[in-house]
Amino acid sequence: MATQAFEEIAETFEFLDDWEERYRHVIELGKAMPPLDEAFRVPATKVDGCASQVWLLPRIEGQGSAALFDFQGESDAMIVRGLIAVLHALYSGLTVTDVLKVDASAELARLGLNDHLSAQRSNGLRAMIGRIQKLAREAIG
Repeated sequence: MATQAFEEIAETFEFLDDWEERYRHVIELGKAMPPLDEAFRVPATKVDGCASQVWLLPRIEGQGSAALFDFQGESDAMIVRGLIAVLHALYSGLTVTDVLKVDASAELARLGLNDHLSAQRSNGLRAMIGRIQKLAREAIG
């Protein structure tokens, strides 16, 4: 279960020959994201468990299990900012119920990220996914 935006990233990755090109593409995705306003870079939005500084700000439209999930994110590391963009493509626009149904590990494995991220980056990615799932559960109530 992936969004069209994530499918487009997966298709692009299929055409990129090596990990360096994919790595550059992830960074470009991060550069294309709008920045998170400094006012939202606060402890309440900070993701613990990341080597870099990461903030995720939920944007949920509606109420209950049918509410639509979206978020903004920011990091002080370019590759992590790119990973936030990938997660945004994976989750944005889904209902909060569907967010919880996404097998993020399987979807991200399609991109080969697991094989090329350091242990610290992988832990940080899991922490971001955990925060997104927590936000979705909170929105359901």
